Amino acid sequence: MTEMTETAAPDAAPRPLIERHRHELKRRHLRVSGIERLSPAMLRLTCEGPDMADFPSLSPEDHVKLIVPDGQGGTAMRDYTPRRFDTARGVLVLDFAIHEAGPATVWALAAQVGDAVEIGGPRGSQVIAGPIADWVLIGDETALPAIGRRIEEMAAGVPVVSLVAVPGAADEQAFGTQARHAARWIHRADAADPAPVLAALDGLAIGPRTFVWVAAEAGVARAVKEALIARGVARAWIKAAGYWVAGEADASDKDM
Repeated sequence: MTEMTETAAPDAAPRPLIERHRHELKRRHLRVSGIERLSPAMLRLTCEGPDMADFPSLSPEDHVKLIVPDGQGGTAMRDYTPRRFDTARGVLVLDFAIHEAGPATVWALAAQVGDAVEIGGPRGSQVIAGPIADWVLIGDETALPAIGRRIEEMAAGVPVVSLVAVPGAADEQAFGTQARHAARWIHRADAADPAPVLAALDGLAIGPRTFVWVAAEAGVARAVKEALIARGVARAWIKAAGYWVAGEADASDKDM
């Protein structure tokens, strides 16, 4: 099912649309087939299985529920972005930001090839469409899977700037893309401190019909959104989400 949300009145200037697609909620059983440490802050697991044959993911910011042991005899569910997937080959790639010792991180760090993986979803997709001339993608390492996937899936020649805060130079990533991509990296100490991101944002030009996508710690994402609005960027051209909340386990604010 597809729903379309207008972000402007019919007589207003054209603005982006959010196309909302609902998917059948389904659990899938896979196996770990590959493990790669991308950087000190990022671990990649490749998973495979025939359940991927009908896997739906229409947006780079989709998420699946990863179902893992909670360490107390039960299970826990955590949100992860499908970094890449191939339904024909039955492959799903998940990247894990190693920034806390939660149950999903503990499981991922201990995973071995052949281990069972259970996921649920995605429940739906939010596709950003409309008269967008270029993009600015802002986030931290938790947003890198979504940022990297969006950059790689963009059409040839589309201008996009990524502004990403990571612990250090070793955590920077390269993306294969036909888009006109400019990467800007911020090396920061505290992922919950918005100051380094706001300082970098001050030096970034944002022209008309630029869509700004933001995902980071909730306080950082909120501060970035407020700074953009203060600069005159219309709310309709911003999509901000708190992928995590400092000091709170399994907390997020995905609909700012």
